Amino acid sequence: MTISARPIDLLVVGELNPDVIVHQPGLEPRFGQVEQVVDEVRLEIGSSSAIVACGAARLGLRVAFVGVVGDDALGRFILGELADRDIDVAHCRVEPGVPTGATVLLSRGDDRAILTAPGAMDRLTAADVPPGLIAASRHLHVGGYFLLPRLAPGIGDLFRSAHAAGGSTSIDTNWDPSETWAGLAPVLAQTDLFLPNAAEAAALSGNRDPESAARALARQLAPDGIVALKRGADGAIAVRGSLLVSSPALAIECVDSTGAGDTFDAGMISALLGGADLKDALHFAVACGSLSVRALGGIAAQPTHDEAVAAAATLAPIAG
Repeated sequence: MTISARPIDLLVVGELNPDVIVHQPGLEPRFGQVEQVVDEVRLEIGSSSAIVACGAARLGLRVAFVGVVGDDALGRFILGELADRDIDVAHCRVEPGVPTGATVLLSRGDDRAILTAPGAMDRLTAADVPPGLIAASRHLHVGGYFLLPRLAPGIGDLFRSAHAAGGSTSIDTNWDPSETWAGLAPVLAQTDLFLPNAAEAAALSGNRDPESAARALARQLAPDGIVALKRGADGAIAVRGSLLVSSPALAIECVDSTGAGDTFDAGMISALLGGADLKDALHFAVACGSLSVRALGGIAAQPTHDEAVAAAATLAPIAG
């Protein structure tokens, strides 16, 4: 990935929706007006894109965000929380008359159910992303592809603009609620780093074997592109050309896996921008994702750069 002196390390374009997290080990919701007592209900920063942005800022990157919220309490909450973490939200747009998107997340620790109302987040378009902001950024990341139907047709052009300005690109599609998995090929052709989990990679490639899926998807990327495939408690693999590397996960008790994959994304982007080779970058990213499961919510346990380096060193040596 290109390394250059620019005012923004990472520009994230994507969905903005707070998480209402309902947490209870072994949680199984019951209908029929049955009231259940749970351990905790919490309002947190949500959305894959926002969690990536927070993870990258925690690692020391200079981060800017482009997204759309409603003119309401939830919109003000998430923009304020991002700004409090030194993420530039000056180019986020407030859409009057439309509620901010929101997710109710039912967490039982190592697994979760996700219920999302898109609200204003699906109003985001490529026209919301200023060309000058792309030119000022070393790397452009898009999250939540399948939740952003108005943005999707323009992502390829945004990525081409990033490449023309000497930057690099990445995407994490997340799950497709429609399960059609359509329309991604033109975007992947402009993508330097693709960040699916194992289930998403299988759906997109038609290959259940993670290595086969990663290799098939890597052939669709920009030249020298990387697929970093997340496997949860089994760690991750990464493919660039004919090279395949793998990493186990850290042995950590899982309090809540919310946002672990997004924190992995932040780690992978940070390491590659810092000049790490593929294996070291993967170890660093896995360390970031593993450490993030130590607390409830997507951002509470995101590691600092030094914490991630120390944890990655237990997986394999990594340059500081």
